[in-house]
Amino acid sequence: MQTVIHILVDADACPVKEEIYKVAFRHQVPVTIVSNSPMRIPAHGLVNSVVVSADFDAADNWIAERAGTNMVCITADILLADRCLKAGAVTIAPNGKLFTNNSIGGAVAMRALMADLRANGDAIGGPPPFSKSDRSRFLSALDQALVHLRRKA
Repeated sequence: MQTVIHILVDADACPVKEEIYKVAFRHQVPVTIVSNSPMRIPAHGLVNSVVVSADFDAADNWIAERAGTNMVCITADILLADRCLKAGAVTIAPNGKLFTNNSIGGAVAMRALMADLRANGDAIGGPPPFSKSDRSRFLSALDQALVHLRRKA
């Protein structure tokens, strides 16, 4: 029996949904878009949408509860990425950065530091604007992750 590979997307602020569909269709991999409000999705049998409540972390909790070794989770949320990695999922940020068990600890610590600085009123700015190279890096990372999972299965 072959393991079904699946893509879970933390979709509310995800800038690469169209890219996810493109790669998923090419690989024939199902995609679940998880959000707090209804979103337009392609009318395609491989794509479905789950709308969770507006409660804090409802989408994150839904994804983390279903993440597993046959999953690719797409999120920019560091804490959700940590939870997905602990469940054995391949986890990719929309900019193409692959979260790993070796890198997630530093990312969580940096997130906490930045939150402390913001709470103290420090003007620290935000991430750089999303770019074409981010989009390209993401397409490559997702494609590689799906190829790797397929070989592993």
